[in-house]
Amino acid sequence: MSAPARAEAARNQPPPLAGYNLFLENRPLAEAVGEDPRALRLGEALGGEPLAWGRLANEHPPVLRPGDEVEFHASWHALMELGVTAGVHALPWREPGAHSLRAALFMTLSQVEAGIGCPLSMTYAAVPALRAGAPALADEWEPRLTALAYEPGLRPAAEKAGSLCGMAMTERQGGSDVRTNESSAVPLDGGEYLIDGEKWFCSAPMCDAFLVLAQAPGGLSCFLLPRVLPDGERNGFHIRKLKDKLGNRSNASAEIELEQARAFLVGEEGRGVAAIIEMVVHTRLDCVLGSAALMRRAVAEATHHAAHRAAFGKLLIEQPLMLNVLADLCVESEAATLTAMRLARAFDEDDRAFRRIATAVAKFWVCKRTPAHIAEALECLGGNGYVEADSELPRLYRESPVNSIWEGAGNVNALDVLRALEREPESRDAFLAELEPEFRADVERELATADEAGARRLVEAMAVALQGTLLVRHAPPAVADAFLARRGGYGTLPKGLDLAAIVERHRPIRLDR
Repeated sequence: MSAPARAEAARNQPPPLAGYNLFLENRPLAEAVGEDPRALRLGEALGGEPLAWGRLANEHPPVLRPGDEVEFHASWHALMELGVTAGVHALPWREPGAHSLRAALFMTLSQVEAGIGCPLSMTYAAVPALRAGAPALADEWEPRLTALAYEPGLRPAAEKAGSLCGMAMTERQGGSDVRTNESSAVPLDGGEYLIDGEKWFCSAPMCDAFLVLAQAPGGLSCFLLPRVLPDGERNGFHIRKLKDKLGNRSNASAEIELEQARAFLVGEEGRGVAAIIEMVVHTRLDCVLGSAALMRRAVAEATHHAAHRAAFGKLLIEQPLMLNVLADLCVESEAATLTAMRLARAFDEDDRAFRRIATAVAKFWVCKRTPAHIAEALECLGGNGYVEADSELPRLYRESPVNSIWEGAGNVNALDVLRALEREPESRDAFLAELEPEFRADVERELATADEAGARRLVEAMAVALQGTLLVRHAPPAVADAFLARRGGYGTLPKGLDLAAIVERHRPIRLDR
């Protein structure tokens, strides 16, 4: 190939998508929150060197070392420090009414690397569980869990500037059916318990404390278990192995054994599920936020590529069929973002009736749609999208199923919606009241015949109705019209829609800001 030909080929490779504000360029998110200075600062910081940190944290996953120590790459710690100092793990508990801002920060950070979302999310979610079930423990631990200081390493929590919290609920024999747990909790004088047993899945085992479930004399109960005791002695928390996962590779997940581990009761004996459900509700919110963030990053990569890559004499973004696919991806990303932010607002407003059912609905739908969405975005890049060194999409694709599985897979959330409808009719009324009239009839029709076998059909109808409502209210008409016109797979939008305007809205174009 001649020198001019080589230069021409090089010119047809899109430049790296870097040097831009990840918050500001996510227009639906910026419009939902407003141009908050903290979100702007984090978005600007993440558009630089941290884009490489996310890749490095996955290329160098955590390693289990002797003494139950988990070793992470420096890039992991750098990203965690960004998240903690920004308050992603704690902002609403430091500033009441900040769930929406915190959601925007979480979604912006998760575009760079999703793995760090796990410990940040669980720490955020542990606080309301402790407040509700163990006020004395909350008084002791909340200042540690809400501190804006990232201090890794195993030391007594009282000696650290800040702490993180994980969870260990599931066991080999039961999975989501935690009532079959076999771990035992024996009470001691002074309110402590000794826990023995195994946990098949412990999220973020490097944390300073964990909420765990175990069988006490009064039944399945919830406990706070510190990793290191106040005198510096390691608690009876032993890591058997780190999980070799499909995605989420930067984050550690483990099989653990608890041996005479000291712990403190959260809530009442026999009410373990009720005690930990407050944590689960908040982590489910973060599953929606995280999946919306993955969609957004995929859309940013696909639209950027198409705007700089030519084929058959035109830029890809100018070719009608590619434009149709890209616009469809953009519409779904915006629908997910608005859904996530509406949920966060329900937490700000303490709208328990709406959030109770809408969180499960959104968790089911947004998280389940994400793998197909990212696969389509990957295909927009062709072969380049499939190659690790040339694209971020393979990492996003591996990551995409995790939020649909964590905190209850699809069936668990669909059945949770049915239980809420039966036990808490006010949640049904709150959800229907949220919908615009043109969407309400479809949901009411499904509700009239709802049963366990058709739970997914019901939840899908509820999710689509909620997203349609939010887009009609808050999105530009071009986006709402496209959502309402969707019928088939990606790239099947009908004629007459302003697809170019949709794609331009979602393409990162202000790279000089």
